[in-house]
Amino acid sequence: MIAKEFDGYRNNDEFIIFASGVSDSTHAPAAAFEREAQMLKDAISNSHGKRLVYFSTCSIFDHSMAGSPYVQHKKRMESLIVAGQNNYTIFRLTNPVGKTNNSNTVVNFFITHIHNKQPFTVWKNASRNIIDIDDMYLICNDILSSGSFLNEIVTIANPHNYPVPFVVETIEKHFHTKGIYTLVDKGDGPLIDISKVEKLFRKFNINFDEDYLPRLLQKYFPA
Repeated sequence: MIAKEFDGYRNNDEFIIFASGVSDSTHAPAAAFEREAQMLKDAISNSHGKRLVYFSTCSIFDHSMAGSPYVQHKKRMESLIVAGQNNYTIFRLTNPVGKTNNSNTVVNFFITHIHNKQPFTVWKNASRNIIDIDDMYLICNDILSSGSFLNEIVTIANPHNYPVPFVVETIEKHFHTKGIYTLVDKGDGPLIDISKVEKLFRKFNINFDEDYLPRLLQKYFPA
């Protein structure tokens, strides 16, 4: 999904857009992480002065996920870039919503299970940060076009986290369908600092109001 969003950079010789990743961050085998690591090492070796753009994760800021293999892998990839590349920008991204067939994204997971009446578990204390991939691209593209944040790690996220039960209820209302799920007393949420990019949200008039999530559902999943 991210690779498609940045397709306009395909023939831009100033950048290497490294958008490879795993489709299911919670159940990815070790081989998938090693494959990405080798691809990244190759990209660094062949960058030839180009600006390497890597997409990491805001899950680094979530205590309940910080020890997961996926997050540990992303931290290793960040360190690999910082140590071995002298022209880069690392974007730590939240959960983007867009057109994708990947059923493992946060929103797609809930939509699929609710539609198919498949039982699932909801961590009632968990929250997730969700952003329109088009809004994310606007910010990333502006940063790359302006040459700002060179050799920095930049966090791009919604200013607000959504409690997971609220996300599920919003999806149920959107589709007028009740899900089958069990609430469990678990979970946490990321504490994300977006101070570096707040002015860019204002520049592009991105409105993270109370209807932001319903608008995303209407945009990408019209009922």
